[in-house]
Amino acid sequence: MRHNAPPQLLLDLSELVHRDARSGVQRVTRAMLQALLTTPPDGYRVAPVYDAGGFYAYAVAASADGDAARYGAAAAGEETPLQVAPGDIFFGLDLALESVVRNAPVLADLQRHGVSMHFFIHDLLPLRHPEWFESGLVAVFGRWLATVAQLADGLICNSRATADDLLDWFDLAPPQRAARRPLQIGYAHLGADLDASLPSSGIDHDATQILERLSSRPTLLMVGTLEPRKMHAQVLDALEDLWRNGAEVNLVIVGKQGWQVPELCNRLRAHAQQGQQLFWLEHASDELLHTLYQRSSALLAASSAEGFGLPLIEAAHHGLPVIARDVPVFREVGGEHAWYFKAEDGDQLATALRTWLDLHEQGMAPASGAMTYLDWAGSARQLLSVMLEQRWYRTAPIQLA
Repeated sequence: MRHNAPPQLLLDLSELVHRDARSGVQRVTRAMLQALLTTPPDGYRVAPVYDAGGFYAYAVAASADGDAARYGAAAAGEETPLQVAPGDIFFGLDLALESVVRNAPVLADLQRHGVSMHFFIHDLLPLRHPEWFESGLVAVFGRWLATVAQLADGLICNSRATADDLLDWFDLAPPQRAARRPLQIGYAHLGADLDASLPSSGIDHDATQILERLSSRPTLLMVGTLEPRKMHAQVLDALEDLWRNGAEVNLVIVGKQGWQVPELCNRLRAHAQQGQQLFWLEHASDELLHTLYQRSSALLAASSAEGFGLPLIEAAHHGLPVIARDVPVFREVGGEHAWYFKAEDGDQLATALRTWLDLHEQGMAPASGAMTYLDWAGSARQLLSVMLEQRWYRTAPIQLA
């Protein structure tokens, strides 16, 4: 136990510490961590922590170059276990699916010592659409959600749409709780600032040549890991229709290969337009992504489901117009400052894109510049207002175990 010290905001970075996959979730983790370290909440000490194998320990600053948000694990046997006191807050910022379940008794013990428990919820997609994910991940995610819903004092989502989805899920399957403690649900929007997520740098010769080619015709940019829900295959079907009919338009895809997409990836690599009007950048640096946001004609957000849709506000941050599928979370984020489409197949999407390209040529496509968005400092303030000022959205139903 600690005595005579300010309360701690304990940020769980277990996944980031052990394996930084530079995924979208970990981009969020790094950026939110940087914002909270730069401007900690009044009266609190921000302390990054991680699963050290059966206990939580304080993470160690992993660089001396002034990069405040780079943390790692201590050497084996040299870990500093947490010392907690009533009033401390444990916040599951990272998506640490397995370690949270494995350490549920440890977290419950922290709670008995007066530490409040909060976790960040990005989406419920593995449960809502298990067909889009590997079965093992679906099972792990289900156990994780049941565990955090059992332990947490509050769950903070990345959008109101995600919060509503979570509440709908709990209406059908109320969390099992050992005591009649309220489970609060809130939300805080994500921020738009690649610089705050510790960007990678570098634009190689091949990428420079690609950038030069993009200026000759309109360019649609897709950002995100290739996975079924992102609907890259439907987009490629639509662009093939446009290209067959002589449309002068580029498609740039920025994102690594994910799961359940081997046929799509083979199709992209072998495509006759690859390197001509089709460009798949599997390992683009954040510096290159910055430049693509600046030089493209529109962001194409074709996902059939998202928790938030970070590329929309990153596009708005760069003044890049947004073409988005008409789903609730994109409406929440984009408002009147995006152009929305509905499409069941490539033909319908091709028709929608022709309409947008005509509007673009006439200078009538909606601009994104007035889209409301936060930087990461603002996102952190919104999150803290929910957690510390009790600005919760709703209380979830519960069931006593």
